[in-house]
Amino acid sequence: MKAKQILFGLLGLYIIIGCKKKDNPIIPNEEELITTLFYTLISQDQTDTVIMRFQDLDGEGGNAPIITGGTLKNGTAYNGTVLLLNEQKTPAEDITLEVMAEAEEHQFFYQALGGLDLSIAYADADQNGNPIGVKSIITTNAVSNGELVVILRHEPDKFATGVASGDITNAGGETDILVSFDVDIQ
Repeated sequence: MKAKQILFGLLGLYIIIGCKKKDNPIIPNEEELITTLFYTLISQDQTDTVIMRFQDLDGEGGNAPIITGGTLKNGTAYNGTVLLLNEQKTPAEDITLEVMAEAEEHQFFYQALGGLDLSIAYADADQNGNPIGVKSIITTNAVSNGELVVILRHEPDKFATGVASGDITNAGGETDILVSFDVDIQ
């Protein structure tokens, strides 16, 4: 008799677990694939346009990405705009739209390395007044060359020390994309 009760108890438990509602599974917020990053710089006097590009159509691993840097004029201010795409989808998916829709959870960081003499300022903000960095202003100084690093962080601590001014040191979060462009200022 006890064996039957145990058997029916296990059968009932199996039925209850097996009948759980499965049509609305919980799916974590998966990060979108970013295959392409365009960083377009247009001089404020409209005399110079530079488009830097990172493209890795097969994603991480596999073939090496194609990276095209740029040459900027010294003593010039440029309005910068980032465009992110997933070109593994047809038509290509504009990931920048998602970054803007989730602006409080994203921030671009820009770093000038290797003697590159320029300054970078944010030109957009989320609803809390914290920078996003899809739009930026780059001001070139002396003739120089080096690397311009563009980093997109997901869920950075935008209130941490220095983060609002573009210092990634205390930002935390996860890196969605990191690209290093060779840049010459002439």
